[in-house]
Amino acid sequence: MAAHARGLTAAHGPGGTPDADRPEARGAVRITGLVRAFGGRRILDGLDLSLDEDEFVALIGRSGSGKSTLLRALAGLDHTVDGAGGISAPDRISMVFQDARLLPWKRVLDNVLLGLAGADAEERGRAALREVGLAGRERAWPVELSGGEQQRVSLARSLVRDPELLLADEPFGALDALTRIRMHALLRRLCERHRPAVLLVTHDVDEAIVLADRVVVLDGGRIAADITVDLGGPRRPDRPEYAALRDRLLGHLGVPTATDGTGDGTEGERAEPGEAPV
Repeated sequence: MAAHARGLTAAHGPGGTPDADRPEARGAVRITGLVRAFGGRRILDGLDLSLDEDEFVALIGRSGSGKSTLLRALAGLDHTVDGAGGISAPDRISMVFQDARLLPWKRVLDNVLLGLAGADAEERGRAALREVGLAGRERAWPVELSGGEQQRVSLARSLVRDPELLLADEPFGALDALTRIRMHALLRRLCERHRPAVLLVTHDVDEAIVLADRVVVLDGGRIAADITVDLGGPRRPDRPEYAALRDRLLGHLGVPTATDGTGDGTEGERAEPGEAPV
């Protein structure tokens, strides 16, 4: 869904100060000293983060580390939260949630067109549905769609607005494994075509590696690691480089692995492969 939009040099949150006026690339994001607190507890504690134009960044971390709080701050959805710091973000921002959040009383095309103006809005909506493989389903009701199809509608609704920044909060977390793989391929194709900057929150380390240019690990409201995904070939789990990066990221999350000498990855709270315990 479309998020609150603001200018490239807008400060966000009490005490925030805008970055100095300077030209920014389309879709570029600059976050400096970001603080967000709830009930006196700091969830984001002086966080600094940058995304370049067209860059796909995955954000991982244990539950409560501030991932969704950061997305809400970027989307402009946290006006009543105590905080400070500077956010420089594009005007056109869209957000995709784990729940597709379709209005059940509106048909598929009408859900895509929510809030979209212009004489060509309907054709743009139909084109967006074609892009996500749902041509011919414009008049369907959301209840008639599978979970994966509903999330395709959600993606179409976000991308029809030509966002410069796409925020995604575990958009595939509720899908089965095969549907999730198909959605990964679809998202990469759509991003290559529309070229927004993307910040994806996920608990799935494998999802982060498959999709992202960089993986950022959040811990205690600050960035604990910022790792470029440079595998130099297909991103397949059977490649040694992939396995090494996966173990490195799991290590940052405190998850023992079979190769680090601390166990077989099954100790403690049980997690799905590639996911941090929650």
